[in-house]
Amino acid sequence: MMGKFKSIDTSMLSALAEPNRMAIVELLRDGALTVGEIAKRLELSQPHASKHLKVLNDNGIVEVKPEANRRYYKLRPEPFQVIEYWATSFQKQMEKRLNNLDDYVQELKSKRKRDE
Repeated sequence: MMGKFKSIDTSMLSALAEPNRMAIVELLRDGALTVGEIAKRLELSQPHASKHLKVLNDNGIVEVKPEANRRYYKLRPEPFQVIEYWATSFQKQMEKRLNNLDDYVQELKSKRKRDE
């Protein structure tokens, strides 16, 4: 299944680590917005919002869709699918380790009962 997804890109994670960019991503989760709408909702200057959107766009997190004289920004699903796959792989590994630990604890309990 990993063939369907590229590996996690640390520059993408770095782009998401900046608080204003994460706030933009949170806003765009509900749908496409213009730079002006984003700037207003986050109380940022329009140039500041544009700078953050450029970083998000350069890292493949958002895409721009021009409509008339406006540019709408929306989230691309692929980066979040990669993050989800990556995080899920850790979750599965941790569940496997916890199951192994539980089996070991049960084995110790059984051994203790036999020794008593």
